[in-house]
Amino acid sequence: MKAVLQRVSQARVVVEGQTVGEIGAGLLVLVCAERGDAEVQADKLLAKILKLRIFSDEAGKMNRSVQDLDGAGQQGGLLIVSQFTLAADVSGGNRPSFTGAAAPDEGRRLYDYFVAQARAFHAQVETGEFAADMQVHLVNDGPVTIPLRIDPLSD
Repeated sequence: MKAVLQRVSQARVVVEGQTVGEIGAGLLVLVCAERGDAEVQADKLLAKILKLRIFSDEAGKMNRSVQDLDGAGQQGGLLIVSQFTLAADVSGGNRPSFTGAAAPDEGRRLYDYFVAQARAFHAQVETGEFAADMQVHLVNDGPVTIPLRIDPLSD
């Protein structure tokens, strides 16, 4: 599975003019299931996201995770958005190929699993809408943007 994390001061997803998910400070998580991925990759990716220390402590050092924000009297939200285009392969020309992405049914299943697991382990989880035409609005804090990948061959 692949993800791109953006540390945000606020973010929201709009579908057909309606806000479907919105957070204040936290992480915008763009996530993509790839062919060969299973729950084990989703679990590893989520564990890494929840523990990644990319929020500042009192000294201004990146030393807190999104979960540490909850303990510091702040609410660290997760806004999870499906984005199959993270699987784009442009090595063969100028038009991206998305053959590395999981099939739509499998992608939805793994996305739904990932969101359910996130809700089980984190207090504030919002989402986009799978396979919808979405507009994502965000204020990237820092900016801090981090790509993550959990290889389907790892376990």
